[in-house]
Amino acid sequence: MQQIQINDTTLRDGEQAAGVAFNLEEKVAIAAFLDAIGVQELEVGIPAMGREEVRAIRAIGDLGLKAQLLGWNRANLEDIRASISCGLHRVHISIPVSEIQIAAKFQGQWQVMLARLRDTIHFAVDQGLSVSVGGEDSSRADDLFLLDVASYAETWGAFRFRFCDTVGILDPLTTFDKVRRLVQTLCIPVEMHTHNDLGMATANALAGIRAGARSVNTTVNGLGERAGNAALEEVVMALKRIYGIQSGIDTKRLLELSRLVARASNCPVPPWKAVVGENTFAHESGIHAHGVMQNPTTYEPFDPAEVGWERRLVIGKHSGRHLVMTVLQQHGIILSPEETQSVLQAVRDRSTQVKRSLTTEELLSLVPPTRYSYAS
Repeated sequence: MQQIQINDTTLRDGEQAAGVAFNLEEKVAIAAFLDAIGVQELEVGIPAMGREEVRAIRAIGDLGLKAQLLGWNRANLEDIRASISCGLHRVHISIPVSEIQIAAKFQGQWQVMLARLRDTIHFAVDQGLSVSVGGEDSSRADDLFLLDVASYAETWGAFRFRFCDTVGILDPLTTFDKVRRLVQTLCIPVEMHTHNDLGMATANALAGIRAGARSVNTTVNGLGERAGNAALEEVVMALKRIYGIQSGIDTKRLLELSRLVARASNCPVPPWKAVVGENTFAHESGIHAHGVMQNPTTYEPFDPAEVGWERRLVIGKHSGRHLVMTVLQQHGIILSPEETQSVLQAVRDRSTQVKRSLTTEELLSLVPPTRYSYAS
């Protein structure tokens, strides 16, 4: 499989999540961090939004990052002029390709849409810009029409075509088939842009890559409109662990990046979130904790250090005797099997009562001083 380019759109599609609004300092910090860990391309915003967006994009441009910067545009000349005023040399032009979207935005006049796309690409290319084109709602477009639009975009000067599962309605098998046809038709690379409305954004992004796409849009923590986008950390680790593809990303800093974006977006990461969630490498179940203590690979798909985590053994309702004994012994407390079982039952009762795992201090409080002896 070829080298895959990560084109992160946290600063554009990620920020379009309801209730999210990055300020200039946050945008600059996120861009700098993404660049520092090796992300090759950043979709930095929508220049046509006006003053504050322009200020942020210019500030990012002034950082002198290694990553290529891309601005998102509709198919009109004013949007392109706004991108130029930001100092951008790389633009993305989005165009509707499904009947639903063309009806809503061009009153069903697909010829007008194509003419607008042609004129906008030509204008941008004449201004010395590199142009990426995205088919909005590619997943619901007529297959032959989608191929025609992508082929026209290539002929008119686009360097890449973005396949967009705009409302997240595809499954990986269908995604593979649709993207494969595009890849076999075009000479320019195909880029994946997937949404998570049915929980398959990352899976569909990977399916597109398997079909031959060479670039993929991601957002940190899967941030994005409605149910979000394909998560950067998930795509990068899946490429690495499933396909053996090194994306050039410093994965050891993924947790740090996740926390930065969670703070800036005011969107806490769910504890069960893949790769960066609080519970990702936390083990409470007695069988799991015992297995991990013997050999971490029994219940961990990769070393937590690969993404900046540390393994945690958690005392709670589902803990077993081995873990309780181990934690107590670490604090110099040795109990008989009967006493250990009594403490374990107390742990389960207390955890059920407080609806969470217990701290080490709470565990120790369940051991009466008269019922244990200290190890010598």
